[in-house]
Amino acid sequence: MATLKLGILVSGSGTNLQAILDAVANRTLDAEIRLVVSNVPGVRALERARDAGVPHLVLPHREYPNREAFDQVLVDTLRGAGVEWVALAGFMRVLTAKFLCAFERHVVNIHPALLPAFPGTHAQKQAVDYGVKVAGCTVHFVDEGVDTGPIIAQRTVPVLDDDDEPRLGARLLEQEHAIYVEVLRWIAADRVRVVPGEAGARAHVVVSPP
Repeated sequence: MATLKLGILVSGSGTNLQAILDAVANRTLDAEIRLVVSNVPGVRALERARDAGVPHLVLPHREYPNREAFDQVLVDTLRGAGVEWVALAGFMRVLTAKFLCAFERHVVNIHPALLPAFPGTHAQKQAVDYGVKVAGCTVHFVDEGVDTGPIIAQRTVPVLDDDDEPRLGARLLEQEHAIYVEVLRWIAADRVRVVPGEAGARAHVVVSPP
């Protein structure tokens, strides 16, 4: 299969970005990171991209009059860099239809919960506060909702009696780094497809065997 031409959107520290950078550098992921874009200046993720020699830039969302205007510039920028797939790695913006239609079924995200449970922010705290015994992370396609797109893969971790948000979050991150790279490998190998739901049912994802 052709090398995955990847754009990565970030807003913060970029640990999932680092996992992807490492996998590309180690040649365990057949991808070319065409561009890393942050909507927030000065974040650690930009340093990670720079240290890896990967093209990167800042597009501050506050400089645009609305979400659609920002998303159009984002689309144009990624397309100009030759990006075909987009991975969100701690990108703290809800993407509009303008962006999602431009990269239809080509935008993936990692979320630190077993969706559909605990969508949105502070998912680890939600899990601890709710008292669940098992938590996890989810890689999913992105749609116009908040963490509502078709699920590609999930991994679980136990929630321990003395867990708080940071402790659970740290264990989840280990699984996030592994599963995100694994899913991108599946995509690069053309093993992932979305099957539309019938009679109002939700779409679901099928991963073909290697």
